[in-house]
Amino acid sequence: MGSRPTGAHGRIARDRASEAIEDYAKAIYALSRREEGPIGTSSLAERLGVSPGTVTSMLKRMDALGLLRYEPYRGVELTEAGTRMALEVIRHHRIIESYLAEALGMPWDRVHDEAEVLEHYISEELEERMAAALGDPSHDPHGDPIPSSELELAEEATRPLAGLEPGERGVFVRISDSDPEMLRYLGERGIAPGDRLELVGREPFDGPLSVRFDGGTFALGGGLARAMRVATAPKESS
Repeated sequence: MGSRPTGAHGRIARDRASEAIEDYAKAIYALSRREEGPIGTSSLAERLGVSPGTVTSMLKRMDALGLLRYEPYRGVELTEAGTRMALEVIRHHRIIESYLAEALGMPWDRVHDEAEVLEHYISEELEERMAAALGDPSHDPHGDPIPSSELELAEEATRPLAGLEPGERGVFVRISDSDPEMLRYLGERGIAPGDRLELVGREPFDGPLSVRFDGGTFALGGGLARAMRVATAPKESS
């Protein structure tokens, strides 16, 4: 009969296994917000940077744990328990990002990588204390909404900046935190979530967009404009 691992090596093994499960739950949740229906293993493998075979093995394990429903050749969907796990990790991640940026002054292009590690090990008590110290923020430094302590997530309707037409106005509300260079580019120009903007013009063939902010007019490339999410505002009457 096999014995349960003990000592430091056993703790590390179990921690790494738990971390991987949480990463999968978070990735499936994120993909489900963008895709209709069950999530395919190829999409999940691409997002996590692992082989489809590795994904299949983990999905079978998580299915047995009641965290998701997996059907070969059809895809995967999180159960209620899996969704709660994903939202808990997302809350940890975004609270940590907020604390690092606001309380410790860490640049917003560096907080994501730190939070990716710490999100798996923060206690509920420390999470609550960090949130309280920040005044229970509703959004992280990149504009992403933070799940509430009851694990409810309020998503607002947004559009990619690249989808606006010249003359349209709105508010820059969020951007993906996965590309530090994009964040540094915006930060160096004083552009941050909450800024009002107007699309002045665009060059053809996926060329740069000319966007007016309070701090000036800037040329933003197509990739960056697709990553920036905007809450559009009605045009002012003349």
